[in-house]
Amino acid sequence: MSDQPTATAMTDDETAAFAEQVFERARQGDAEMLGRLLASGLPANLRNHKGDTLLMLASYHGQHEAVRVLLAHGADPLIANDNGQLPIAGAAFKGDLAMIRLLLESGVAVDAAAQDGRTALMLAAMFNRSEILDYLLAQGADPARQDARGATALMAAQTMGAVDAAARLQALAG
Repeated sequence: MSDQPTATAMTDDETAAFAEQVFERARQGDAEMLGRLLASGLPANLRNHKGDTLLMLASYHGQHEAVRVLLAHGADPLIANDNGQLPIAGAAFKGDLAMIRLLLESGVAVDAAAQDGRTALMLAAMFNRSEILDYLLAQGADPARQDARGATALMAAQTMGAVDAAARLQALAG
């Protein structure tokens, strides 16, 4: 037996290396390259070993034009990664109001949530992102909505010590 890798193993390695390059293009926001790859048949909902889609990576890293290209090619903004996070929740975590606007304008529901039930409003509250909190509320986000554990955005803000968000949500509650 030879110690040389088989042609199949090399092909698998090459495929894995190509896939990693594609995910890096999403992280870096190479909208032009992503557009060409998608037009050539690259699956818009390709996922990496953590369950992140190209859209998740592009949105999390603030790559607005890449997100537009991915959405135009049918990327599904409601696919959660292995941590149960949606692109809109990642944008709220990162504090990227422009990305949240883009996702909502593309048809993502303001209260979209993965299996854990956490919405962008809950994440904005947790991390005291007041501008995002106000925007999501203005777009119809439900402050009374509960995650899978029964926590609301107000509870999340209180738990995390997000004073401004807690005060804003408390004022809405009563």
